[in-house]
Amino acid sequence: MTSSRTATSTFTQAQLGTQALIGWSGEHPDGDRGVAFLLAYSLGDGQDGPETGELALRAALERSGLRIGGETLDGSQQPGLPVKLVVQAGQAVLTMPHFKAQYTVPREWLAVARSEGVVHGMFATRPWPAAVPGQPVGEELLRSFVCDPETVRTSAHCLLPVRSLG
Repeated sequence: MTSSRTATSTFTQAQLGTQALIGWSGEHPDGDRGVAFLLAYSLGDGQDGPETGELALRAALERSGLRIGGETLDGSQQPGLPVKLVVQAGQAVLTMPHFKAQYTVPREWLAVARSEGVVHGMFATRPWPAAVPGQPVGEELLRSFVCDPETVRTSAHCLLPVRSLG
């Protein structure tokens, strides 16, 4: 029997594979306001395959102070959390110890993020090879991934304060 080379604390950037961001907005469950969402995910194309990539991503998220499954962490209550979101000039820039990405956000997303001052970050450990960066992702495809109970269960969730430069 073979075991994965990825331990809970050790991984290589190459094992993580291509990582991407996608954002959308919607109504808050209470119906009073909107919510801006930002999903960080991997295509599952890391050098040692999708299963090792999933374990590597889990280790990277936990090392960043994020919890897989369970309650949503409030980043504003965690000043040392090394997960930062800067929104500037129509761009969302997410920075973590293992990941930095920039995403051109839709106008509606930007309005909700600025109005609420917070974005719901979802960090999927489950690969999503169907959502190739630069290609459009339809609402149905997005919904099928982010609402899948397995995706929700194996993701970290964090409320990220919206910061800007200057």
